[in-house]
Amino acid sequence: MGKVKILIVDDEAAIRAVMARALGGKYECLTASGGEEALKLLREEPGIRLMLSDIRMPGMDGVELLKRAKAIDKSLVCILLTAYGTVELAVAAMKDGADDFLTKPITDLDQLELRVERALKTVKLEEEVKALKTRLAEKYSLENFTGSSEAMQKVYARIRQAAKSNANVLIEGPSGTGKELVAQALHNLSARSKGPFVAVECAALSSTLLESELFGHEKGAFTDAIKERQGRFELADGGTLFLDEISEIDASTQVKLLRVLETRTFQRVGGSKDIKTDIRIVAATNRDLRQYVAEGKFREDLYYRLNVIDIHLPALKDRPGDIALLVNRFLKEFCRENGVKAKVVEPEAMRALENYDWPGNVRELRNAVEKMVVLSEGERLGMDDLPYEIAHARTLEASVPAVMAGSGVNIKEMEKAKILSTLERFHYNKTRAAEELGISRRTLHRKLNEWKS
Repeated sequence: MGKVKILIVDDEAAIRAVMARALGGKYECLTASGGEEALKLLREEPGIRLMLSDIRMPGMDGVELLKRAKAIDKSLVCILLTAYGTVELAVAAMKDGADDFLTKPITDLDQLELRVERALKTVKLEEEVKALKTRLAEKYSLENFTGSSEAMQKVYARIRQAAKSNANVLIEGPSGTGKELVAQALHNLSARSKGPFVAVECAALSSTLLESELFGHEKGAFTDAIKERQGRFELADGGTLFLDEISEIDASTQVKLLRVLETRTFQRVGGSKDIKTDIRIVAATNRDLRQYVAEGKFREDLYYRLNVIDIHLPALKDRPGDIALLVNRFLKEFCRENGVKAKVVEPEAMRALENYDWPGNVRELRNAVEKMVVLSEGERLGMDDLPYEIAHARTLEASVPAVMAGSGVNIKEMEKAKILSTLERFHYNKTRAAEELGISRRTLHRKLNEWKS
C-alpha cells in the first residue's frame, strides 16, 4: 500500500518546502501556492486524504478554501495554520469543518507530524464507527427477518407500527425467538435511530450489580466503587434501553425502575442528585408476566408502564412453514463464513427439520445448521448430517411414557424428554447439552429447577 497523500497549501514557498520535508518521510506530499491551485489538485489528483492550509493567503483565504474543498470531498481532513492574532478565526473555522488548527510559526516539526497523524487516525476511527453502525443497522433491519408466515407478518406490522411512537414496548416470547433482534429493529426504524442502543441482560446480574449497572454509582458508594461510574440509563440517553428478561429483576429494582418511568429522572447508587434521562424502554421476557403479576412477583403498575405496546413472538413450532426459509438463509450465511461451497439439504432431512419440535426455537435451528455446515464433507446434507436429537426425534417420541399416548403427546413433556435424553447422552455435562439443544446453560438450569419443584 502506498503512502497517504496530503496537500500542503501556503503562499510562502519556504514554508511549503519545510513542511513537505518534515512530513515526506511518512506521507506523499503535494504542494500548492494558493486556493485555486489547491482546488485544481483536489479535483485532478485522486486519494488526497488531508489538506494542511494557511489561513492568510492572497486571493482565496484558508477558510474559503476549506469550505470549497469540503464541497469536493466531504471526507477530506483539514488542518488550518494561523498566526497568533487569528486564533479566533481558526476556532470559528472548526465549525465550518476544520479538524484541527496549528499556530505559526511552526518550530516543532515533530509536533506537526503528530497532529497530522492524530487527525488522520481520528477521522479513520469515525469512518470505521460509521461503517460499523451501518452494518449493524443492516443486520438488524426489518428486511433481515426471515419468515413469511401469517404469525410473522403480524409481528412485522406491529414493529412498524410501534417504531413510529415513543411508547415503551414489551416483547414476549419463548427463548431463542429473536427478542433482541426485534428490539434492535424497533430502535433502527424509530426517530431515535441516531442515538445509542443499550442492552442489559437482567438475569445475568445479581440485584446489587443490576442496580449499579442500570443507575451507575458514585465513588465510595460501596467497597469496590473506586470511581464514579455511569449507568445504562445515562449511556442510553437519547436512544433506546433494552431490558432483557425483565421478569428477573427484584422488588427493590422494580420500584426504582418505576420511578424512572414516571419522572424520567434517577439517582446513582450512593448519590442524591437527580439525573434526567431521555430514553425509550423496550423490555423482553420469556415468562408469562401477567401471571407473575397475579402471583405478586412483579408490580402491576410497572407491568402496565412497560406494556404500553406488546409484541408477541411465536415459537418456531408454531410457524413450521418458515423453517425451510430459515435453513436456507443460515446455510448461505455459514457457507460464506466458513469459505465452503454452497450446500443444500436433502428433502428427507428438510422434512425432519420441519417436523422437529425446536424447544430452543430459531437459536437452536441456527446452531443446528452451523453444525451441519461445519461437520459435513459433501455439498448435499442428508439425515446423517443432522444433529442427533433431530435425526432421532421419532425414537425419542417413542420413549415418552405410554400414558401420554392416549390423548396425544404433551409438548412440555416432549421437551423434557429431549432435554433429559441429551443430558444423558453427554453424561450430564450441562454446557455441552445446552450447546447441542441450542439453548443457554442458564435456561437449561431453570428448566431443571422447574422440574424439581
